[in-house]
Amino acid sequence: MCHHEPQCPPANAVDHEAACMVAFHPEQGWGLLCNGVVVFDDTGELMPDGRSVPIHRTPPNRSYMQAA
Repeated sequence: MCHHEPQCPPANAVDHEAACMVAFHPEQGWGLLCNGVVVFDDTGELMPDGRSVPIHRTPPNRSYMQAA
């Protein structure tokens, strides 16, 4: 559950990639967004319900943040 103000988009929103990064592991090529989506450096995603989103090659514009 997101505790940011304003709240980050949920995992099922079109703009779910705009959620805040809460864990980032560049050595492994992935990060966790506060909405539960795991994003990979190759632009693939793993959704909280287990679905995978294939590589879409247009990297999102996100700022990598250290876990708070």
